Amino acid sequence: MKKIAVFCGSSLGFNPVYKEAAIELGNYFAKNNIGLVYGGGKIGMMGVLADTILRHKSDVIGVIPKLLEKEEVVHPGVEEMIVCKKMSDRKVIMSKLIDGYITLPGGFGTLDELFEALTLNQLQIEQKPVGILNTNGFFDPVLLQLDRMVEEGYLKQENKKMLLIGNSVHELMQKMNTYKTPKITNAINKVIN
Repeated sequence: MKKIAVFCGSSLGFNPVYKEAAIELGNYFAKNNIGLVYGGGKIGMMGVLADTILRHKSDVIGVIPKLLEKEEVVHPGVEEMIVCKKMSDRKVIMSKLIDGYITLPGGFGTLDELFEALTLNQLQIEQKPVGILNTNGFFDPVLLQLDRMVEEGYLKQENKKMLLIGNSVHELMQKMNTYKTPKITNAINKVIN
């Protein structure tokens, strides 16, 4: 993997364990020559991750919508900053630049980006690994919701397997690096066939 998009919060949250995980992931990227593509901010989890990679003089690309340019405070150390018109444009640009997606703790925007990446894979528009770093069990409630969706018939078990889960950077990156696209079942295939 040459470049990975990382979705994460513009806040650090209350528990320092999340910041430490972002630093560990950043160090892993730098050590393994993996470029970061991210939201372009200098604050919160985004800023910590970018700062860590930049300290190693490694590759960082920011993609930020014009409307967030001031609010998120664009990272001044990121040389390649792509400013786009809309949030939806950001996702398309990121998708074209990367080989996979990782999600760290964050809020609504972070979950939106995670689920869009999963949806693109389910619709077979993309076939890239999508992972979450489940530090401190942060994503456990989301994983329970996915189980409930399977139980209630809204998500196929094989489609749920598209989401790679790692409780440590090493575990997640091992899964990302050995990812094989699963056979996906979606409603569109059923209608067409």
